Amino acid sequence: MSESTQPIQLTFDDPDAFQRLCGANDEHLRIAGRRARVEVQARGNTLTLRGEPHDAELVADTLTQLYELVRDGHPVYPPDIRRSVDIVAGGGRLAEVFLDTVLVASGKRRIAPKNLAQKHYIDAIRRHDLSFGIGPAGTGKTYLAMALAVSGLVAGDVKRIVLTRPAVEAGERLGFLPGDMAEKVNPYLRPLYDALYDMLDLRRVQDLMTDGVIEVAPLAFMRGRTLNDCFVILDEAQNATREQMRMFLTRLGFGARAVVTGDVTQTDLPDRERSGLEHARRILDGVEGIAMCEFTAEDVVRHPLVARIIRAYEQDDARAPRPIPLRVGGELVPEGGVDGGA
Repeated sequence: MSESTQPIQLTFDDPDAFQRLCGANDEHLRIAGRRARVEVQARGNTLTLRGEPHDAELVADTLTQLYELVRDGHPVYPPDIRRSVDIVAGGGRLAEVFLDTVLVASGKRRIAPKNLAQKHYIDAIRRHDLSFGIGPAGTGKTYLAMALAVSGLVAGDVKRIVLTRPAVEAGERLGFLPGDMAEKVNPYLRPLYDALYDMLDLRRVQDLMTDGVIEVAPLAFMRGRTLNDCFVILDEAQNATREQMRMFLTRLGFGARAVVTGDVTQTDLPDRERSGLEHARRILDGVEGIAMCEFTAEDVVRHPLVARIIRAYEQDDARAPRPIPLRVGGELVPEGGVDGGA
């Protein structure tokens, strides 16, 4: 930083709001400063920011917008500070992101986007009949889509919610699992149930499912159907084959809205090249009426360590050559080779 660089000073007139802005022991100020390499000092109701002009102005704008939020009663927590700096750096307005209520869930908890990528994703789903959310775990792809589906149902915009995902996980086969078909597929659909129970009262979810208003089913059960006036979510779509993806996308009827979510780096299909999600992303990008939303490790809203883990795996994947699937007589051979039997 140049010696001649003039510090920026901000003065706030509401002492209580100012204290909430600063956080306990000025924790919020330190987080904002570290994110943009700016020194932030508080004295009285005044903040002094020292750093490169562009960085200092970024933090000043962020803290000013955050102050307006906390003054109006919006709670701000330490994880929100880093995200706020990123949102402002990306040209977003904090009020437009944090106050965009998607759904007021059970217990009066408000579901809203936490970063600019989530805001763009939500807006895309609102504007398009078919949207794709592609990216790593922890970016809110399925959860936000679910919140929009429930919101649409409550508002009467759709008559039903249909939730589906491929029953393919870690090489297991349904035929070898105990129980009837419902018991076999239930573990694969559990994350969808968990999201539902997080948004609606348990009894209400059970009643809606009994009445057929909410349906949770494996992807294979979608064949031959036409889905009208409903909000459909295909989760874990990286595990759908090309044929299954084509089948699903052609199920959409009048008044239907669909969201397809997945992470192309996490497919459990034996032949990664057959992933329907990767194929759909390639051939449908740019098609009118379809939104293709991409998330990165920077958009993860779980523990900060998750984003660093994802980046480490991405770097390792980039270094490692992709194995070429071996086929014998047109059949895919497992990585362990051909089993000749006893």
